[in-house]
Amino acid sequence: MTALAVRLRFARTGYGKVGLAGSLLLLALIAVGPLLAPYDPSAIAGLPLQHASRQFPLGTDGLGRDVLSRVLWGGRSIVGLSVLATSLAYAAGASIGLLAGYTKSILDPLLMRAMDVLLAVPPLLFLLVLATGAGRSIPVLVLGVATVHVPSIARIVRASTQEVATHGYVEAAVARGERLPALLGREILPNVLGTVLADAGIRLTASILILASVNFLGLGLQPPAADWALMISENRGGIALNSLAVAAPALLIAFLTISVNLVADAVARSLGTSTDRKRVAR
Repeated sequence: MTALAVRLRFARTGYGKVGLAGSLLLLALIAVGPLLAPYDPSAIAGLPLQHASRQFPLGTDGLGRDVLSRVLWGGRSIVGLSVLATSLAYAAGASIGLLAGYTKSILDPLLMRAMDVLLAVPPLLFLLVLATGAGRSIPVLVLGVATVHVPSIARIVRASTQEVATHGYVEAAVARGERLPALLGREILPNVLGTVLADAGIRLTASILILASVNFLGLGLQPPAADWALMISENRGGIALNSLAVAAPALLIAFLTISVNLVADAVARSLGTSTDRKRVAR
């Protein structure tokens, strides 16, 4: 399917347009939000847990910080870290999947058994153990979330690679004496990108949800960082006094995941696949 055909099919998908519009709106908010924030996100601007007012449109949190300012700053961490973790996961998972799917040696079962072991560990348990042993830093958090996705990505890419490897153009490349890196990069990888793209949106959504869960539990970003999930955790005790301090970041996380999911499903259908049966988690 040509790129033009994919774009045309995507354009005819109503929920794809809605998801794309929602995603672009949130990205714009995340990009320019810090410039619009009336206060420093870490500054104590008023009394704790004030209701919404002209001075504080979303009220204040438990420490007296402006909720609106923290909301406008808080999307950068969850989106940026999710994109970074997902990208690292695809770099590692796709490499493993390509090698395992093309080589017909003992490397395939060895790699897949290692992936099965990682796949059997619950994501949050893995991240809890990792944070306990390696510390609660951003690099550890990103690498941990990326590692959670690697087994699933490797299995998907491996299955697609095994199918593509039987085609005549791959056999012709082997006959020409193409080296393995060139063979995988030029002949096989471009022909499995459709499957990767169909899975990427769902995987990004999973990264957002995992990072939100980890930050909510206090295993990821630490106060006073402005992060939507961390805001929910910090302010849940005062929800009766200022519910907006919890509702605003929670709704933004929900809006973000729904928008990305709609775009992912529209792209998958445009490529001739569907994410209906995919799991958001692992």
